[in-house]
Amino acid sequence: MFNPINLEIFNNLFSTICEEMGVVLCKSSFSTNIKERKDFSCALFDSSGEMVAQAEHLPVHLASMSMSVKEAIKAVEMGDGDTVILNDPFRGGTHLPDITVVTPFFYKRSKKPEFYVANRAHHSDVGGMSPGSMCNATEIYQEGIRIPPVKIVQGNIINREIINIITSNVRTPKEREWDIIAQISTNTIGKQRLSELYEKYGKNEVVKYSLELQDYSARIMKSVIKRIPDGEYSFSDYLDDDGMVEKSVRIKARINIKGSSVSVDFSGSSRQVVGCVNAVYAVTVSCVFYVFRCLVENDIPSNSGCMRSISITAPEGSVVNAKAPSAVSGGNVETSQRIVDVVFGALSKAIPGRTPAASSGTMNNIAIGGYDKLNDRDFTYYETIGGGMGARINSDGINAIHTHMTNTLNTPVETLEHNYPFRIKQYKIRPQSGGIGRYKGGHGIMRDYEFSQAATVSILSDRRKHAPYGLKGGKKGKVGENILISKGKKHKLPSKTTINVNRGDVISIHTPGGGGYGSEKV
Repeated sequence: MFNPINLEIFNNLFSTICEEMGVVLCKSSFSTNIKERKDFSCALFDSSGEMVAQAEHLPVHLASMSMSVKEAIKAVEMGDGDTVILNDPFRGGTHLPDITVVTPFFYKRSKKPEFYVANRAHHSDVGGMSPGSMCNATEIYQEGIRIPPVKIVQGNIINREIINIITSNVRTPKEREWDIIAQISTNTIGKQRLSELYEKYGKNEVVKYSLELQDYSARIMKSVIKRIPDGEYSFSDYLDDDGMVEKSVRIKARINIKGSSVSVDFSGSSRQVVGCVNAVYAVTVSCVFYVFRCLVENDIPSNSGCMRSISITAPEGSVVNAKAPSAVSGGNVETSQRIVDVVFGALSKAIPGRTPAASSGTMNNIAIGGYDKLNDRDFTYYETIGGGMGARINSDGINAIHTHMTNTLNTPVETLEHNYPFRIKQYKIRPQSGGIGRYKGGHGIMRDYEFSQAATVSILSDRRKHAPYGLKGGKKGKVGENILISKGKKHKLPSKTTINVNRGDVISIHTPGGGGYGSEKV
């Protein structure tokens, strides 16, 4: 019989390990995207690869990381002092820029790993046809280097050959190398803290509570699902297009509640597409995990136990479970947001008032790269831009914020302008972009980039045609816009594009507002 006080103690001990790993990665990394934007996640896994604890990092990473850890366990025999690296989206990854590093934890003379520590970080370039590796590709080979599970560290010695293979395929090799080394070091602190837990509490107690926490989360999630009325609830929404064909991409979710279990079926969603908005299964799992985690009103340990009562059907070869070698860079960042929108939309019919109107529904990705003449170096820069949050039953949506599957910060303008050959000409809340209603949707953002040198810019965005939905009579949020201003003339850009810009050109990104909630006040 477990002790509930000890259960909470271990919940915090495990979570603190993950949080400290995040601090180490942030402090020791080199790239702006990891150091400043905190585009990374850290988690702890049991001996079978099930997630025990996570830090409060990025939802799109966290539930999917268990699949990468399991792939690493299956593919590589890991010994003490080894670390595995991978980024393959078809082996538990999300998209190629998200590189995962997995390290086993052995205790004293244990013959098999007791736990695994892992982190995932978004690298601002992993090769491919355009700087930033977030381009309008039609197959994964165009998106960058694809790394299967392989030992990056063996017997505590870094494998320079693997480092060299990776850095020979990217535009900013030193940045990639130093960030990967920071990821390796991050796992070292996780192992160290686990060793301290073993010394203080003993192996049996640590393992027992790692399993009991998963059982506890499973029981809580069962009770949450049980309070949802039995029945079938469905909802559909659309991506603007895939960036290659001018055709909307349908995402459909059908949720079936039966007692304390739920099935989420994405049959009826579009087949995988030519462009890069295909989502792999790991992304879809993360989205469903996130939505149902949001329904829990009280504290719940975020671990694999949360998913035991939830089954997912995502037809293979569809846009929510794409097969290789489809392009997938946008599935992680754009399709994930629409998956969340449709699952919340379906649940809004089952539990009115418990779900928000649609938020901006896009991460508004922008990747910029080229040759910096002033500093005599190649550069790549990547960021996402927030938008409006959807209104709720009793409050307005929040303005200018990252929502749902992303949880990153914005890059300080001073840092950006110090390190890259462009400046931020405008950065402000986009007025009147939130949907009206009894409670208003949050407003989006206006962010302008003025270039001091020629560069290549890739934009990967959505909600430029299909607006974020309102609920209960609330109006839709305003769609976003991408604009090129060159030689005094404005040119409207599509939601997904790669273009070359010249000195003096301006790219202006106007992000969508959130949907409103309820009929407008009289």
